[in-house]
Amino acid sequence: MEKIKCVISYDGSGFAGFQIQPKKRTVQGELEKALMTIHKGAHVRIQASGRTDTGVHAKGQTIHFETPFTIPEANWKRALNTLLPGDLYINEVEKVPSSFHARYDVIEKEYRYYVWNEKETDVFKRNYAYQFPYALDIKAIQDACSYLEGEHDFTTFSSAKATTRGSKVRTLYQASCEKRGSEIEFIFRGSGFLYNMVRITVGVLLDIGQGRRRAGEIPYLIEQKDRRLVGETIPPQGLYLWRVRY
Repeated sequence: MEKIKCVISYDGSGFAGFQIQPKKRTVQGELEKALMTIHKGAHVRIQASGRTDTGVHAKGQTIHFETPFTIPEANWKRALNTLLPGDLYINEVEKVPSSFHARYDVIEKEYRYYVWNEKETDVFKRNYAYQFPYALDIKAIQDACSYLEGEHDFTTFSSAKATTRGSKVRTLYQASCEKRGSEIEFIFRGSGFLYNMVRITVGVLLDIGQGRRRAGEIPYLIEQKDRRLVGETIPPQGLYLWRVRY
């Protein structure tokens, strides 16, 4: 058997998330359907670096699968992209050692979140950024980002519905915010992320940008380990799984 690693991109707008679900269109479902065609009806299960929710996009999600076929990488890429829909694309294909695992071997993930900071709706951005029409103090948000970096228990910033057992301690190597014109880009690089962690965190940062909280409250919020202390989880369409490092 050969083990194949693929780096994929997808527009999450038309998917009910990554993970396979009965009677719903998912990224995993489309990939496994294409692999089933190549394998003449035999089911091939894929493993991913992690799952993304409905509406969340990926520039660099990573998957692996095992196959009895010996096919050059370029031919795998061509064959899969021929069978896949237009909102899902294989960027890279690589043969990897049998010990490789797309989920367990991750050393760093990068997520980006985009906010469209305008009063007027842009219909062409509605699936790709979160429209936020209020004035924001970007400097206050940047100050708050510095408190998020490092190793912390991020329970306050993760969904109460999370199924993660064990430690909620993660390390953020980078938490940053830049505004260019009307677009605000948040970048988070870390050892791993809890369920809804980026969307909850950006929601808190937007509260700080509006003056509803102070940047200096971040250490207190981290310390309390209480999801109820922070606001709603903001929408999925501004979120992108940008890159996974091994």
